[in-house]
Amino acid sequence: MKRIGLFGGSFNPIHLGHLMLAEQAYVSFDLEKILFVPSHTTPLKKEEGLLEVRHRYQMVRLAVLGNPHFGVSDIEIRRGGTSYSIDTVRTLRKKWTEAAFYFLIGSDCFQTLYAWKEVEELFRLCHFVIAQRPGFPLGPIPNGFRKLEMPQVDISSRELRERIRKGFSIAYQVPKAVEQYIRRHKLYR
Repeated sequence: MKRIGLFGGSFNPIHLGHLMLAEQAYVSFDLEKILFVPSHTTPLKKEEGLLEVRHRYQMVRLAVLGNPHFGVSDIEIRRGGTSYSIDTVRTLRKKWTEAAFYFLIGSDCFQTLYAWKEVEELFRLCHFVIAQRPGFPLGPIPNGFRKLEMPQVDISSRELRERIRKGFSIAYQVPKAVEQYIRRHKLYR
């Protein structure tokens, strides 16, 4: 049975913490692929300074380029509107009927997980993998969830956007190609 990691988010911008989490999940859970799924619009998190989806998608593509077990899906972008994980998983399930999906989230997202649309159905369709994020303590893990052990990386997209606005460097926090893309397109200024 194919084991696929699903990693959704706004990726505004994608950074090395995202990539480290995905790589650690790939290794720890013996996954065949990690599929990054940039959201069109997130329902529970209204982000200040949310870039146009085409830029966020392109940065994710650049970030995973060259990693044979990482891929990017534009499923939520093509669907448009508010991105609900349950809709995405149902669509992907039609493509990979026999796959086991491992839904990757950080402990920050875990705090709002039970407010997600049709979350109980999502639990039935996916294994949930939770990674500890600095500043978001993770208490006891509920039955059926898996904890991802990984080094703590204190990088956040919000802080990166602020650094860019102030003219500070984001080197070594995002892939070089993403840093160049941000600079070339004058994003987050």
